[in-house]
This record gives sequence, structure tokens and C-alpha cells, in this order.
Amino acid sequence: MISYSRHQFPPVVIQHAVGLYLRFTLSYRDVEELLAERGLDISYETIRRWVLKFGTVFARRLRVRRPRPSSRWHLDEMVAVIGGTRVLLWRAVDDEGEVLDILVQKRRNKAAAVRVGPGRGHTRRLAGHHER
Repeated sequence: MISYSRHQFPPVVIQHAVGLYLRFTLSYRDVEELLAERGLDISYETIRRWVLKFGTVFARRLRVRRPRPSSRWHLDEMVAVIGGTRVLLWRAVDDEGEVLDILVQKRRNKAAAVRVGPGRGHTRRLAGHHER
């Protein structure tokens, strides 16, 4: 059980702030701005302390509640430029669009890319190809 005693803000505000930080790729200052838009004056340093104190427990709870990926997935390939270098980005995506894994390669290696994915017990389908 999490104790919120000795905190100025109610538990629902703390949970919302920490949840925003953990769920989305936001900085502490971004969370501070989002809360300020809702009329809450909370410093990024306070949010940082909350994340350090409550973050691991919240993250564990979020992982437990996260839906299991579908047993069917496919592999997407796309060309991207990272730091001025052309690379191939492979993504293992399940039927609901959830990204399961990614791989970045300088040269195309389909065999290595096929090993990307959720593991055994899952049906694999290469994007643009028939199911195997």
C-alpha cells in the first residue's frame, strides 16, 4: 500500500502527474506545464521527487494492467535517416498496432530482422507477404 501522508497534494494529483510522466515520453517540465494548464501550481522538482518515490510501484501496476499483445504480428520495414546516416528500421507490430520490438540496421539483413519480435508461440507475417 502506498502512503501519501505528508504530501501537500491529494493522491489523485500525484497519481496523475506520475502517470503522465511514465505513460508518455514527457520531461518533468512538460508535466509541470500540463498540470499548470489545469490550474495546478506544481514545480518540476516536486514531480521528479514523486516519480522517484512512487514511480516504480506505478510502473509495475501499469505493466500488470497493460493488455497482452496479440498472438499474430507482422514485420514492418522502413528507411530512415538518423544523424545523417541512412538506416533500415524494422518494427514488430501486433494486430492491434502495438509495437512489440524494433531493430535498426545499417545494411539490410532480413534474417536478423525476422528474429525481432515477441518470441515463441506467435504467428509471424512479413508486411507485404503472405502468412507463413
